[in-house]
Amino acid sequence: MARIPGSGLAKGLAVTLRTMTKKTVTEQYPDVQPDLPPRTRGVIGLFEENCTVCMLCARECPDWCIYIDSHKETIPAATPGGRERSRNVLDRFAIDFSLCMYCGICIEVCPFDALFWSPEFEYAETDIRDLTHERDKLREWMWTVPAPPALDPGAEEPKELAAARKTAEKLAAQQQPPATGPTHADEQVRAAESATRPQGASAQQTDQPRPKREGTA
Repeated sequence: MARIPGSGLAKGLAVTLRTMTKKTVTEQYPDVQPDLPPRTRGVIGLFEENCTVCMLCARECPDWCIYIDSHKETIPAATPGGRERSRNVLDRFAIDFSLCMYCGICIEVCPFDALFWSPEFEYAETDIRDLTHERDKLREWMWTVPAPPALDPGAEEPKELAAARKTAEKLAAQQQPPATGPTHADEQVRAAESATRPQGASAQQTDQPRPKREGTA
């Protein structure tokens, strides 16, 4: 079948006319912030308290854009005669986002959940050297990390939350002053006495010695 001359132009104009009557979906950024998906890969936030300086993230990074410096500190023995321990202390944690390709390998290999994705994306710089962000900036981005999705109704509580709750309850119990009222053992003794006491007799009557009868020793 022979092609009609100008049919392509007519189709193009038809598409233009259809789109002209539709409402635009352009978002007026930066006046209106975009509604980003919860798993957006913006920047990487650092939860410094969980970092043990294991260097796994820096070793597995294919771009070698993570820089970590640390030193060792000696912890005295907790008990007399015990052994001293040493731990790594984080001095520097920086990520060069001019090299980062946002693959997420560093977040996946971290064994202690110290790195998280943040949807923050407004970190453009005029100088490429300013795209190397230190741990202070990475820690600020940590507070922009969205909360994890809710568990299924029948799912078990994560072991991290259960351990944290038990520790918090233990500390709260240690900080509470000792109770001055009757203890549980006292309540058990009173319950046993009330069970053996005749019905209608008060505690004062049963505790007093019985008077002796006349003519008995």
